[in-house]
Amino acid sequence: MYPNDKLTIKTWAEEDRPREKLLLKGKRALSDAELIAILIGSGNATETAVDLSKRILAGVGNNLNQLGKMTVADLCKYKGIGEAKAISIVAGLELGARRQVSEAVKSDLISSSRDGYEILRPIIADLPTEEFWVLFLNRANKVIMKDQVSAGGVNGTVVDLKVIFKKALELLASGVILAHNHPSGTARPSREDDIMTKRLVEAGKLLEVPVLDHLIITDNGYFSYADEGKL
Repeated sequence: MYPNDKLTIKTWAEEDRPREKLLLKGKRALSDAELIAILIGSGNATETAVDLSKRILAGVGNNLNQLGKMTVADLCKYKGIGEAKAISIVAGLELGARRQVSEAVKSDLISSSRDGYEILRPIIADLPTEEFWVLFLNRANKVIMKDQVSAGGVNGTVVDLKVIFKKALELLASGVILAHNHPSGTARPSREDDIMTKRLVEAGKLLEVPVLDHLIITDNGYFSYADEGKL
């Protein structure tokens, strides 16, 4: 082999190839780039699948949450990533997010704002547009149901309090936790958030279904109206 020949994954030591490494050492031994390389299978004329994966990760600051926001079209901009490979990456990341949701539901007792955040973060933290969700709780503060009540644009979503409390009464919920995401990454509430929260809290008092918290969720953390004494 000449010095300038491309070094392909097949020429690596067996224990260094992503698939073989996973079998020999287990999935936790692989880097993010190596896991993505398994999803895409091959690189391009000048890069191995691992090198290509590293370049994709570098483009999002090595942040998997940011990678999860990329569309098939975004990924196809990288040389060596066609539609099929892009779909594999998107599907793999979505499956990981759904797994987090399934794990969160097992621990559905709400004892702090952090518990509500952990349940909803995998669902809405990295969305490019705003969504409004509600956790309906029973007397023991266990989640009866989690439900999306509206979806909007980048800067906001319309919330109908009648929809929320109709569902709460149907479920015989003893309380609700409101939540929505801020795609901007800023968790601080807006004036509109404050007004909406006040209306929902007042409606909850009238119907004897108290609003226990309102969470604003981002990739990097959350804001809790209850923790901040703003309910």
